[in-house]
Amino acid sequence: MLGLYARKLGMTQVFDDSGNLMPVTVMRVDPNVVIGTKTKEADGYAAVVVGIDEAKKNRVTKARAGQFPENITPKKNICELRDFEKEVAVGDSLGLEVLEGIRYVDVSGVSKGKGFQGVFKRYGFGGGRKTHGSKFHREPGSTGQNTYPHRTFKNRKLPGRMGRENVTVLSLKVVKTDTEKQLIMVHGAVPGINKGLVFVRTAVKKGR
Repeated sequence: MLGLYARKLGMTQVFDDSGNLMPVTVMRVDPNVVIGTKTKEADGYAAVVVGIDEAKKNRVTKARAGQFPENITPKKNICELRDFEKEVAVGDSLGLEVLEGIRYVDVSGVSKGKGFQGVFKRYGFGGGRKTHGSKFHREPGSTGQNTYPHRTFKNRKLPGRMGRENVTVLSLKVVKTDTEKQLIMVHGAVPGINKGLVFVRTAVKKGR
């Protein structure tokens, strides 16, 4: 599997080879530094560990700093990629060239937070009648039982905090790449806010 951290920049429109206007999300691939490798002989599996964004020295504990080589500054975000399909060494800086030739990607990120919401917005409840005197317009409805057991079961859909969850969008088509500016444009929406960190990997359900 191939993958990299990227920064979501926003959405725009581009023309494809057929002249059709397509909405795309633009992401910039900042340098992903290889901070470690794992082998089947020593660890039981092959993997590459990459990191991005330097962390402040006063925010890094000794235990966390110990997993970084001496010539590499501690990173805020690290990720382990199993069965990395390219040969890399500790200290290498990876860019958009890792995803060269890939047609479809999966993008993971933290969705936008929407605060505390009711069941209408959170789950799409239909509610009661809108007529005068119904007294049941936007209510969640019954939540428990009239007989034993007198309680609300787990996983009942109720008002609560919405958004800010790890979301993965599968099989987004790569429309255009710019190796000079390290930009990758995919057809469709990507989770998270602008300038938010996302993870781009080769699609697991579609061929390259």
